[in-house]
Amino acid sequence: MAELDIGKHCNIKSCHQTDFLPFMCDACRGVFCLEHRSRDLHACPVVDVKKEVQISGGCTRYPCTFEDCKGKELLPVICPHCQKHFCLAHRHQDDHKCDKLETPKPRMAATQALVQKIVESKKALPPRKGRKGVKNAATAAKVTLMKLKLHAEGDKGLPQTERTYFNVFLPREGKDSSLPMFFCSKWSVGKVVDYAASLASLKNNNNVLTAKKLRLCHPQTGEALKMDDTLLSMLAHPDSPLYNGGDVILEYLDNDCSGLEDTSAYIPQS
Repeated sequence: MAELDIGKHCNIKSCHQTDFLPFMCDACRGVFCLEHRSRDLHACPVVDVKKEVQISGGCTRYPCTFEDCKGKELLPVICPHCQKHFCLAHRHQDDHKCDKLETPKPRMAATQALVQKIVESKKALPPRKGRKGVKNAATAAKVTLMKLKLHAEGDKGLPQTERTYFNVFLPREGKDSSLPMFFCSKWSVGKVVDYAASLASLKNNNNVLTAKKLRLCHPQTGEALKMDDTLLSMLAHPDSPLYNGGDVILEYLDNDCSGLEDTSAYIPQS
């Protein structure tokens, strides 16, 4: 009858005991008996964790395996890559020069160099003229608004937060070409027209059916603005023809006229 080969021998030479239910170390992959199954008892060569017992406190301390480091921890701190024990200061792969630390591959290094080259080339490019033009236009608008605030006429009782400033170009038949004015942002265009007419001493026959009507017009397209729209709603619209500190044209239009054909006679074109 053939002899059955059941179990494994303990890898410890001094033991070499046959165990029918042997234990395999998950670190060094060695086979051990019940007595030597722990890493400490079979002196695991992969995980060299030495325990040092303090006589005074009776507390187990785990020393760091990094070269010349005397740090110790109350709990084991094991690197998941090299399976060695370290203190908190050397727990990261870079800190303990882990032999399992992956270095950047040549292809990755080449990609990083290419990206860096592109970034440097973008920095060397001159700034876009379009962006500079936008900044210059915004600065010019702020300067214009400041100048309007110094000389504009309007209701002095209006709070500063409700004031909207315009350089109002007046009808060509008048003595003045334009006047700086401010209005309440809550007013309708119709009320703005009436108030501007009173400030400029213009004849206002908007309540006469057959007379020409004073209308507020777009400074570029010449389109007459709707009389029932409020300044606040128009200023808030992203495509609004109006902005605080901008230009508007006040002119007499026939009842069937929707706007001015040419605005260059009022506002010089830059």
